[in-house]
Amino acid sequence: MSFTIGLGDAAKDFKLKATDGKEYQLSDFAEHDVLVISFTCNHCPYVTGSDEDTRAIAEKYKDRGVGFVAINSNSPNTYAEDSYEHMIKRMDEYKFPWTYLHDATQDVAFAYGALRTPHYYVFDKERKLIYTGRAVDSPRDTSKVSERDLERALDEHLAGQAISTPLTNPIGCNVKWDGKDAHWMPEEACDLV
Repeated sequence: MSFTIGLGDAAKDFKLKATDGKEYQLSDFAEHDVLVISFTCNHCPYVTGSDEDTRAIAEKYKDRGVGFVAINSNSPNTYAEDSYEHMIKRMDEYKFPWTYLHDATQDVAFAYGALRTPHYYVFDKERKLIYTGRAVDSPRDTSKVSERDLERALDEHLAGQAISTPLTNPIGCNVKWDGKDAHWMPEEACDLV
């Protein structure tokens, strides 16, 4: 069995605290026809290098029924910058157009099979997985982007078409698992394509 949830699988529920101090679960985002869940963090250069690009994507699709949720599952014991307090500071400074959730136990990252930061999961109205992988092919330096996989998947789905490339490999730092070396990945974790 693959570490990462597969196409057609249902979104896993969660109950996580956001930077606004409130707890959210999957049903709190039910008004969105499409839900993009990304696993991210505060420090990774692939995240910080593409945050503004991701902001542009979120804003481009917000009036088309697409919601964005970001989840930080990284252990602050590995990188102190990935703490909940630093999440609040980043949201206060950058005011990103998504709900930023803290997965303190890392249970949600395991449930989804998050591989890297960032790693995107796109769910349809029934909350079935229709795309997972990267947003772009150069997240660390978006001036070099030649493939916009997340936008292509959203465009195709919103047009009622099958997604031409539903799986891509996420590009970024690996999730920082608590008590493990900074570069450790679960044994069953593997590339998606």
